[in-house]
Amino acid sequence: MLTSIRPDRDAVALAVSGLLGGLLLWLLGLHTQGGHPFSAPWVTLVPLTVMAAAELLRRDAPRTALAIGAFALVADQFTRGSLATVLMFTDVMYAAVLYGTPAAARRLPVATLLITVASTIGFLAWFRKPEALLIGLVIGLVSFIPALTGVSVRTHRAAADAARLAAAQTARLAEMDRTQAVIAERARMARELHDMVANHLSAVAIHSTAALSIDDRETSRNALKVIRENSVEGLAEMRRLIGLLREGGEDRAPAAAPTLAALDALIEQTNANGASGGLVCTLQDTRGPGADALPTPVELAAYRIVQESLTNALKHAAPGPVVVRLGQGGELLTVEVTSAFGSRTGPTAPGSGAGLVGMRERVALLGGTFRAAAEPGGDGTKIWRVRAELPVRERELRE
Repeated sequence: MLTSIRPDRDAVALAVSGLLGGLLLWLLGLHTQGGHPFSAPWVTLVPLTVMAAAELLRRDAPRTALAIGAFALVADQFTRGSLATVLMFTDVMYAAVLYGTPAAARRLPVATLLITVASTIGFLAWFRKPEALLIGLVIGLVSFIPALTGVSVRTHRAAADAARLAAAQTARLAEMDRTQAVIAERARMARELHDMVANHLSAVAIHSTAALSIDDRETSRNALKVIRENSVEGLAEMRRLIGLLREGGEDRAPAAAPTLAALDALIEQTNANGASGGLVCTLQDTRGPGADALPTPVELAAYRIVQESLTNALKHAAPGPVVVRLGQGGELLTVEVTSAFGSRTGPTAPGSGAGLVGMRERVALLGGTFRAAAEPGGDGTKIWRVRAELPVRERELRE
């Protein structure tokens, strides 16, 4: 284990400076005591060198360094003594608490305090002089105070590490929230763009195909008229979306989001676009003319569901009636659109399935239910039914 230890710069600097300082004190003949069994001057260098070696292990092997340092300190008491040896031991004790295991950090201050108290009482009983208290004070300064300092520094470092970890976690959570917000905003923008433009572009695609495939001047003229109307309305919708996305636009406020009050115009437009394909669209609003206004998210979602359903009918439905039904029972707004199911004749527009995905997302965001499927009709035929139930109370929307 010790062969793999590589002392850091601080440990080398402390060991070298302590050893050189001790050599200087030794050359000057400055010692901490005299009259001990090993009073030869050179013997003092042995504990000094051992303590300097312990300093090299202060960080990588603090328990080993403390054991070697304690042995060197005890040995130093049988020589003429060196102040450098004592000072280096205080650093070894400090490092043992700071870099040691949590158990060592808890036990060493308690152990050194007990040793200090026991030594003070013992020397006071032995010498029976007040000066014996100074010995206990020195022992406390050499052992307990460095251990207590190590505990304080270790606690502050742990608190700083915990604060940095909490800050890093907060930053990661903030980045995740930002990413999720960007993804959600992109999905919302994609739904708005698809729902606003798909209806007009589908009509443009169908009527432009009809104009190219039917060699009739009147038919081409009517098709071009429908194409122009849908192009103009599509551009207006695009400008509205750009106005919503523009930040700090001071020229004019963006137009308000469409509501269920605009369904009549939407039905009329669908009838004009689908006349050549045999589609007849009607609106059945069972809520009555005095129906209360709904929250804006509900109005927008219901309008977009009807708009996308009519767009799908324009692209895929067989000739026949297209019925839009609105109803409100209790706390739910019901939106239902039915159309003839089957292959249609004449020009068609391709579909990608994004419309159904967008409708499901809108309903899910409001906590409602959505279903779109082919069902048996009353006369043995099949119909395509889109049905959405949306909560209308603000409390439910927030939840």
